[in-house]
Amino acid sequence: FPLKTDLNAQKQQMSNSSSITEFLLLAFADTRELQLLHFWLFLCIYLAALLGNGLIINTIACDQRLHTPMYFFLLNLSVLDLASISTTLPKSMVNS
Repeated sequence: FPLKTDLNAQKQQMSNSSSITEFLLLAFADTRELQLLHFWLFLCIYLAALLGNGLIINTIACDQRLHTPMYFFLLNLSVLDLASISTTLPKSMVNS
């Protein structure tokens, strides 16, 4: 009978789980100067990513010779990168 008790304990341990649905990035620094530095750094990274991905999208869309499968996937990658960075980086900028 001890085997049955051990199996029940293992089953309870395996079913104990939690899922995280939201997270909050805490401030990176306590001083105002470092917070502003992080904000401007994140803003520059965000603008560079927007500009780079925008140029890729614009170039592929305008040049007829680039309408091949490889550039189609590169276009999709740029759009997905824009979407992902536009959801995560502004939240980091607000919390910095």
